[in-house]
Amino acid sequence: MKKASILFLLTALFFCARAQVLKPATWNIKVSQESVSAGDSVVLIFEVQIDENWYLYSTDFDPDLGPMVTEFDFDPDPSYQLLGDVIPVNAKKKYDELWEGEYTYFTGKAILHQPVRILEKDPVITGGYAYQVCSDIDGKCIPFDDTFDFSPLLGKGTKKASVDKKEPANEVKIDATQKDGGFLKKRDVSDPYSLLAFMVVAFLAGLMALLTPCVFPMIPMTVTFFTGRDGQKKGGRKKAFFYGFFIILIYTIIGSIVAPFMGPEIANDLATGWLPNVLFFLVFLVFALSFLGLFEINLPTGLVNKVDKKADQGGLIGVFFMAFTLVLVSFSCTGPIVGSILVESAGGLVLKPVLGMFAFSLAFALPFSLFALFPEWLSNLPKSGGWLNSVKVVLGFLELAFAFKFLSVADQAYHWGILDREVYLAIWIVIFTLLGFYFLGKIRLPNDDKLEKISVSRLMLAIITFSFVVYLVPGMYGAPLKALAGYLPPMATHDFNVAGMLQQHSAGYMAEADNTLCDDPKYDDFLHFPHGIKGYFDYEQAISCAREQDKPLFIDFTGHGCVNCREMEARVWSDPEVLSLLKNDFVMVALYVDEKTTLPEDQWYTSSYDQKVKKTIGKQNADFQIRKFNNNAQPFYVVLGEDEELLLPPKAYDLDIENFKQYLLEAKEAYHEPNIIVQID
Repeated sequence: MKKASILFLLTALFFCARAQVLKPATWNIKVSQESVSAGDSVVLIFEVQIDENWYLYSTDFDPDLGPMVTEFDFDPDPSYQLLGDVIPVNAKKKYDELWEGEYTYFTGKAILHQPVRILEKDPVITGGYAYQVCSDIDGKCIPFDDTFDFSPLLGKGTKKASVDKKEPANEVKIDATQKDGGFLKKRDVSDPYSLLAFMVVAFLAGLMALLTPCVFPMIPMTVTFFTGRDGQKKGGRKKAFFYGFFIILIYTIIGSIVAPFMGPEIANDLATGWLPNVLFFLVFLVFALSFLGLFEINLPTGLVNKVDKKADQGGLIGVFFMAFTLVLVSFSCTGPIVGSILVESAGGLVLKPVLGMFAFSLAFALPFSLFALFPEWLSNLPKSGGWLNSVKVVLGFLELAFAFKFLSVADQAYHWGILDREVYLAIWIVIFTLLGFYFLGKIRLPNDDKLEKISVSRLMLAIITFSFVVYLVPGMYGAPLKALAGYLPPMATHDFNVAGMLQQHSAGYMAEADNTLCDDPKYDDFLHFPHGIKGYFDYEQAISCAREQDKPLFIDFTGHGCVNCREMEARVWSDPEVLSLLKNDFVMVALYVDEKTTLPEDQWYTSSYDQKVKKTIGKQNADFQIRKFNNNAQPFYVVLGEDEELLLPPKAYDLDIENFKQYLLEAKEAYHEPNIIVQID
């Protein structure tokens, strides 16, 4: 009776699990205007209706983070030109502890814009897109891909015209009167909070620049010139005010000159491109060596002298050139800081470098105006001395540490393998250890004074620095260091992971004899199982081994961008009993549905499900899941017998360890009891 009840329940569950080919996102396309002429700019609009309790990953986060970034592929055609990248409108942001990074996503409705320029009559604009949606309720994640064709939407009223001139690629004329998110109102879309934070950092950098040897001594000299020694020079305070204003103006102009090259259209290139990131690494490295005292970065002497002569003129023109002289003379100290701010502003909106320079120069010019208004404060300033050079050296250590962040980005994107997580951490540990010893006076660099004793402030800074080093050390052995997740390479690049080794050992890692394979797995040079599990990544190879070893086949339909797949692996598969079952009692196969590796042409086929040619590993695995099991969500777990029949109904996302363990035990038992087998249509 009990077995009959179990059989009835399993059968009912099986039929409930059928008809599960879900499509929680519906895509529509439209254009900002239908009647266009050659030379016009138009916005292609993708609108996505997303089912309740589902979300769609956006386009504008690091593709190496983990989740599957929405990607667009436009077919080249001489009738149009892309203007930058696809722009997500009002995407939400979230930090995910599992991925150790921030991603963007949509709920309810997604709107994405692609500006283009029409070059010929009757433009042909076609292509495809790939994306992933996930559920908040049951943990499912589903990748999709489809095609689009804007050509019929742009054929109405299109008339032939000549293109008189090329507009800049970052300028798109868009109707700003549209409502409900229909059209993008401005090219500059950015999180105001991140922009404000950037301005705060730039302002603090301006204050730090004041404490360098090139700038600090000039504060009392300049202010005394304007106010006179008695602080009462006629018109001096007015000129001092304009002196500060011109400093702000000059730096803001610098930001404005750089701004056109820092727009959002290069964000993706800066995120993963090897050339800009290696270039930024070298720039930061040069700045760091300069601050440490290896050499000085100076502008040509002739230029400085010419500007200085202009400063001798009277009136506000002379004041302007005095401010310009200060900017040039202090360049050896402020240049690396200004350059760092401009580098950090890359990939943001066009206003970012302008506002960054404004915030920096505001802090930089502030003391000149304040001390001119209140000259009696000058007597309270500390005297110039070796402490000013110490500020430069500390900045040099920090610039050196952050330089490796850029090199790390390029290393991850192109799989060079030269800056894995433990190597990166080792460099940081050495840099900040040396900084701690510098605070204690144990290290002297060029231009440093000899310290007979250290101040309390230096001692406190040394304590803070060494505490940070102590925090970093466990990371060398696999500690996650979540507070630094945004600056460290991903855990997957960590070779010497003691925590992972201990976990594997406690999970029955010693029973390695049962975790053997029949032959070398295909694709194991770039696809991997977690927790030391040995398995396959090709179905035919795996089912053949399962028959040979007389074990059930455990199929893991998974994806690189499947958050819930990683969570199942981290929280459920890591359980010692579960891991022991997976390693010893099943032949494992992981079928990645979003793997983009293209197979040889003789392995391509046209799917009977959607009549599309399946060329990649991922598309063939996804098609297999749909055709064989009538399901397209991940994670999705299936256990088959030697006749490729279901031993139990498939299992999806479930963080209950006991449930998953019981599922494996029942599947193992069912393998030897054919009467419980559920047939597949």
